[in-house]
Amino acid sequence: MSTTSPAPSASAAFPVFPPGFTFGTATASYQIEGAHDEDGRGPSIWDTFSHTPGRTLGGATGDVACDHYHRYPEDVELLRRLGVDSYRFSVAWPRIQPQGTGPVNEKGLDFYDRLTDSLLAAGVSPAVTLYHWDLPQALEDRGGWRVRETAEHFAEYTRAVVARLGDRVGRWITLNEPFCTAFVGYAEGRHAPGAREGTPALAAAHHLLLGHGYAVRALREAGAREIGITLNLDRIEAAGSAPADLAALRRAETLHNEVWTEPLFAGRYPVAEAETWGALADGSYRRDGDLDVIGAPLDFVGLNFYRPLTVADAPHAEADPGLRTATDIGVVETDPYGTRHTTMGWPVVPESFTDLLVALHERYPGLPPIHITENGSAEADTLSADGAVHDADRVSYLRDHLRALSAAIDAGVDVRGYYVWSLLDNFEWARGYDQRFGIVRVDYDTLERTPKDSYLWFRDLIAAHRAQEQEH
Repeated sequence: MSTTSPAPSASAAFPVFPPGFTFGTATASYQIEGAHDEDGRGPSIWDTFSHTPGRTLGGATGDVACDHYHRYPEDVELLRRLGVDSYRFSVAWPRIQPQGTGPVNEKGLDFYDRLTDSLLAAGVSPAVTLYHWDLPQALEDRGGWRVRETAEHFAEYTRAVVARLGDRVGRWITLNEPFCTAFVGYAEGRHAPGAREGTPALAAAHHLLLGHGYAVRALREAGAREIGITLNLDRIEAAGSAPADLAALRRAETLHNEVWTEPLFAGRYPVAEAETWGALADGSYRRDGDLDVIGAPLDFVGLNFYRPLTVADAPHAEADPGLRTATDIGVVETDPYGTRHTTMGWPVVPESFTDLLVALHERYPGLPPIHITENGSAEADTLSADGAVHDADRVSYLRDHLRALSAAIDAGVDVRGYYVWSLLDNFEWARGYDQRFGIVRVDYDTLERTPKDSYLWFRDLIAAHRAQEQEH
């Protein structure tokens, strides 16, 4: 492993953060673990989806991914050398309950036991995400997140995991980006399970939140210390000041943000849901008392951020409402930014990060402390002749977004931590392996890990922060 830091530039000074601020990196089970059929693991919706022709780029699957299941000691050593305070990983539900319910697979829990102990021995605090999209296929076959029973089974699974790991894991995240599960998976069909639905996708959104609430209850009963949820909220602006565009903005805010934030932090459903979905939002999946379960107090909220959105009005298709999907809301995304884009096609606008955090802080005065649970960029990385990866664009992205985060803290937003996405290049869902988000390069033929310049830069930022803490 190289120990040479990237060449400094005139703007390379590190952003400053408060004492006690947490720095970490994040991954997800299906994206890195591999071992898809080992030690009793059952199939997930992503196994089924990725093995279906035409669903992923080049037919890529997570069968091997980064082989983290076997190589985790090497990855923990990378974390130790990086100097992070915390590592956010997810538990694969089908490793723990292959059928999604019923008997617990002890070998699956044994893996996360080993990983947790290895992290603690390396001085890294584990932060566990209970659900990062890999629903057991057996539950999808019974309705998936469209049905209330899946939320109840999620609580059962949560109890099994916290019973084994709760004595050593301090930070728990119930769900990662429920927007993607409900709307990218059940409405757009770009993610597993690949459905294009209307009311059932809205039911999935509700049941995800209900499952979160049930999981919070189970974690509290087990004595968990820090409990939160991770949302991918968007900073959204209208393309113009015309009434139609402002109405489109209101619908987009409902779809992307308020479906989650209003029940979680305001104890109500979105005020514009009827305007956004019409007859699709029939509420048939709701019961009295659900909001009380969903709105259980949290210790923190996780926020994932990559890019902003600008939207304009688009005519609704005149069709049978039963044929509409939950993301057909008469909105089109535009791209007015005139800035560099990552290889995902996302505009790099760091100041929108500050704006999102400040707006969230102002809208929900009782909001729990925030942890940035994902932030990073996919770039066109190449291995240079010197054996290194000089990912200057990623270093710039991280530096500028951390400065934007520091500005939000200065503006009064209570942010306690920041996790880079991702530790490793990995399986990027439907995009397969052509998008590299890692600060460590993975050669997918040999599985060799190579720390990039961004890894070295982040290591040095953490060291500088620690030195500053010692001075004070």
